[in-house]
Amino acid sequence: MKERYFVAGVLVMLPFLAGAVSEESPSAPGREAFRFSDPDIVESSGLVAQDGLVVTTNDSGDSGRVFTVDARTGSTVGVTTWPSEPVDVEALAPAGPGHVWVGDIGDNRAVRDSVEVLRVPFGRGDVAAGATAYELVYPDGPRDAEALVRHPLSGQLFVVTKGIFGGAVYAAPLRLRADRPNALVEAGEAPGLVTDATFLPGGGGVVMRTYSKAYVSDFPSWQPVTSWTLPAQEQGEGVAVGPDGLLLSTEGARSQVLSVPLPDEARATDLRGSAWTALRWLATAGGVPL
Repeated sequence: MKERYFVAGVLVMLPFLAGAVSEESPSAPGREAFRFSDPDIVESSGLVAQDGLVVTTNDSGDSGRVFTVDARTGSTVGVTTWPSEPVDVEALAPAGPGHVWVGDIGDNRAVRDSVEVLRVPFGRGDVAAGATAYELVYPDGPRDAEALVRHPLSGQLFVVTKGIFGGAVYAAPLRLRADRPNALVEAGEAPGLVTDATFLPGGGGVVMRTYSKAYVSDFPSWQPVTSWTLPAQEQGEGVAVGPDGLLLSTEGARSQVLSVPLPDEARATDLRGSAWTALRWLATAGGVPL
């Protein structure tokens, strides 16, 4: 279990002040979407929702595995395992139909020369996967991170670091190589203490959550758009796009997953950005996005 920050409610706001963020959106109450029933899910850290299923993972200290959960009942319907022992898994991101990216990107002491991501299958039934690891290297030394996002049009991965006073967004190469380290490039700024993030469906906006707030940034500028206070959770560490807005998970045994609506400004940002994003990727990637 990671340390709790008693100053989190104050510090998380600092990087996105000074007029950068539009007026804060009204807070919306959350409702329980479901509750994890599996006693092995005790530190839900990453979250992906797809086709009525939710995928989550425990954070540091667990073996290499992800849980597939039925979003109607909260019951685990499948577990994917892989043989390598992770260092500190902290995040999940969609990776195409039936797959997720696993982000072994945690580094609380900032001592790792590199971090890694793995693409693994998920679904109903237990699967033993032979996952390929892709090594990622920061351009400016080790960073702690708990958020991994994948652009829905290009497939490109971005890592959002977790600084107390503010974080940064790092872009991975569009095509990852398994035979050599992949250099990350700084792409934008992030608020402090980001514990998870997700792209909105059109690819024009990104939601980054902290323990207490959600922030929407425009893509590809990564400029802040709006923010709002999230419902109280024990230690909120997961966010995914659900059928009615956002799904929010927290650490703790048999913990609730909440559903909260997206503010109108977040939806508008995504719709404005989707067409531009598609054109940008076609122009810069040299081909049709993944």
